[in-house]
Amino acid sequence: MENRLLDYFIAVAEELHFTKAADKLGISQPTLSHQIRLLEHELGTSLFHRSGKKNHLTQAGMILLEHARRVSYELDQAKLEIGELVGMQRGRLRIGCSGNHLLTDALISFHRQHPGIELIVIELATDETRDGLLENRLDLGVVFLPLQDEQLVCLPLFEEELVLAVSSDHELAAQKNIQLGQLAQLPLVLFPHKFLVRQMIESACQNIGVVLKPVMELSTMESQLQMTAQQVGATVLPKSYADATQLGDHITFIPFTEPSPRKNVGIVYRRDIYMDSTIQSFIQHLTK
Repeated sequence: MENRLLDYFIAVAEELHFTKAADKLGISQPTLSHQIRLLEHELGTSLFHRSGKKNHLTQAGMILLEHARRVSYELDQAKLEIGELVGMQRGRLRIGCSGNHLLTDALISFHRQHPGIELIVIELATDETRDGLLENRLDLGVVFLPLQDEQLVCLPLFEEELVLAVSSDHELAAQKNIQLGQLAQLPLVLFPHKFLVRQMIESACQNIGVVLKPVMELSTMESQLQMTAQQVGATVLPKSYADATQLGDHITFIPFTEPSPRKNVGIVYRRDIYMDSTIQSFIQHLTK
């Protein structure tokens, strides 16, 4: 059933007069009558009682009018909402992120420019972000690279390095830097193996023959730093997170001597995704 036929039907149902309805629609009365007959044929029943110049809705006509008005309203609303979406007045972005600190400044500035866009940011391991993208539960990801998958596009943003975090009361807190090999002598609080930060530090240590044996594994940087502040163990975190963290005098961050463990951070999204204006604008916002 064409929307045009419903518009014709609504006009006749409201005017109960074919000539007046035709004038309102800007078409000829014979054309309108023909279109209504086509609609009645499609539905298999009469929609109007025709008696000379007087027309009345049948029961079928009354039912159709109720639903036709609803359909017309919903289509109008859809057009309005799509117009707002294209105009960046509304929309939603679902973002998987290896750490919310990677996006804090960008989220604030993007929200100020586009307050009608709902931003949903979920902190996930890189593999979880990949799965979310492939299963269409996420629109974008900001993760540590490389992320090998032919179905995804990866755009590098910046290079991230790792630093050691110790309690400010720790004997190492006064050092300007630390060698990777020294981690073998430290109690450590680290990410579980599925997190790329854990994989980065373990890979760098294995290259020099060092095996890490953490005393605790925690899945958030906040909880790791809480344990570090209580001197449970040192932890290894991204420098960007260390720079954004406000912990006063409780934690000291120490860079590693070169070669320091480093990874690129980038945007990832599905290769076959429809790039609506919201997604395009956010990517441009991050890469400008």
